[in-house]
Amino acid sequence: MPQLPRHHGWTIARVVPLLAGLFVLISTALAAAVSPWWLILTGFVGANLLLYSAVGWCPATLLLQRFGVPAATRCATPRT
Repeated sequence: MPQLPRHHGWTIARVVPLLAGLFVLISTALAAAVSPWWLILTGFVGANLLLYSAVGWCPATLLLQRFGVPAATRCATPRT
C-alpha cells in the first residue's frame, strides 16, 4: 500500500488555507448568530484565496513572513 507524503512543518502554503478556512467558519457562524453583514468577511477571504492561487501572494503571506513562517520546503517524493 503506498504511503501518503508527510508534511515537514508549517509553511505559508499550508497556513494560508488553514487561516482562510478558520475565518470562513467564524464569519459564517457570526452571520448566523449576529448579522448577515459578517458574510462580507467570507467574501473577502474568498477573494484573497483567488488572489493567492493566481499569483502566489495575498496580505496574509506578508504577515506570515514577518512572523518567520517559511515560504516552502522541499517537495516530498514517494519512495520506491
